[in-house]
Amino acid sequence: MTTGCNLSQRLVGVRLPSVTLMATDGSDIDLSVQTGCTVVYAYPRTSPADGAAIPGWAEIPGAKGCTPQSCGYRDYHQQLNEAGADRVFGLSTQDTEYQREVRDRLHLPFEILSDENLKLQTALSLPTFEAGGMILLERFAMVLRDGQVSRVFHPIANPAGNAETVLNYLTTGD
Repeated sequence: MTTGCNLSQRLVGVRLPSVTLMATDGSDIDLSVQTGCTVVYAYPRTSPADGAAIPGWAEIPGAKGCTPQSCGYRDYHQQLNEAGADRVFGLSTQDTEYQREVRDRLHLPFEILSDENLKLQTALSLPTFEAGGMILLERFAMVLRDGQVSRVFHPIANPAGNAETVLNYLTTGD
């Protein structure tokens, strides 16, 4: 597991490095050059369509809840846009093909970015853990303004409520 000082203390104010990530629509996204407000929520791994989770997944602290987190962002997507989010992205280390199935199955109105090669994770020392022989991101969310981190939410105790928490931040600043 990658740890260290508080993720928020470490990242707020940091300009993202230029790292290209593949999106589920096939485009290449560099978060460092996105203008306006971008919300990025990271999650460890969604289970496949057949529901077969990694053995012991529910016992790993912070692992469970990826689908409810994504569905929360889906359900609050319009309100997030109305509150100033120009775009929302999901982020995981799963490959784009896998993420595309998840985006379609969950009817997500935004793209998911793949950090399959851990380029962004390495550049920012993002927290990870290992499960099922895979390196997975810990759950967090970032609000970016013109490619710079303005707010980080980590740890996230209630994945299903994460989008609402980010919406509250965008509307009230808290």
